[in-house]
Amino acid sequence: MPQVVACLEAGARANLEAKCRSGSIDHIHGPGTLVATGDLHDNPVHFQRVVEIAGLDGECDAPPAHLTLHELIHGENLHDGMDPSYRVLVRAAALKAANPENVHVLLANHELSQIAGRGVIKNGVNCVKAFNQAVEYVFGEEGTPEVMDALGAFIRSMPLALRCTPTGATAGDILCAHSLPGDSDMEAFDASIIERPLTEADYQPRTGSAHLMTWGRGQSPATLATLAARWNVALFILGHEKADDGWLRMDPNTLILNSDHPRGCVCQMPIEGTPTLDRAITGTSGLA
Repeated sequence: MPQVVACLEAGARANLEAKCRSGSIDHIHGPGTLVATGDLHDNPVHFQRVVEIAGLDGECDAPPAHLTLHELIHGENLHDGMDPSYRVLVRAAALKAANPENVHVLLANHELSQIAGRGVIKNGVNCVKAFNQAVEYVFGEEGTPEVMDALGAFIRSMPLALRCTPTGATAGDILCAHSLPGDSDMEAFDASIIERPLTEADYQPRTGSAHLMTWGRGQSPATLATLAARWNVALFILGHEKADDGWLRMDPNTLILNSDHPRGCVCQMPIEGTPTLDRAITGTSGLA
């Protein structure tokens, strides 16, 4: 238990103290390579695969890429009805602590629901309850509070997005995030959230801007264009939406990725030149 807590605490410090951290987001500049993922949902094989692709497994002599990770917990690997996906958060925390400038663990709606204690039902399973039961089973009555506190601190330290400013770009950045606010939430959404630190109000269910951003779905082309103009973004790379083929094109400027299922995908692209949706799709490939 002390090792797990120490690992999560080190990951939280790395999230907050990395040189790339700017307010509520990470911000990097080219040149370099981006390896962007979609929802992973405790898929250990695909987790390891994206770590290898990014050159973060210690087996590659080339400089490591910048790797995004999000929607890590609440998978289908249940044991007696319990969800031990806390382990992937520990693994991500260790990876971040070891590579603070290259690993970007982004806040997603399932992690946010976990710390809010609000049930997410997936395939008939209350994910938050199943997660809590696994932690209690492994760490017992005495150890659970400390582990849960460390898990909560790690989740709260996560950046909301990764902004990539390419070298030689003529228009706009790349913004990787779990999602964006839906059309009906745009009036209540505070678009300055990516330019400032998160507050407690941002995490609040249904009203907080972090909640609205991580839960949003079905954005119209008009909403995507409005946010792109407000944030000087040429390309969004998101998760959250269902993509049966592992990727989904949302015109005018958005690539959706899923990385958790058998057809899950990853996007690799250089952080140079003007980012476009077509370039991102060209760099997208399967993980199987």
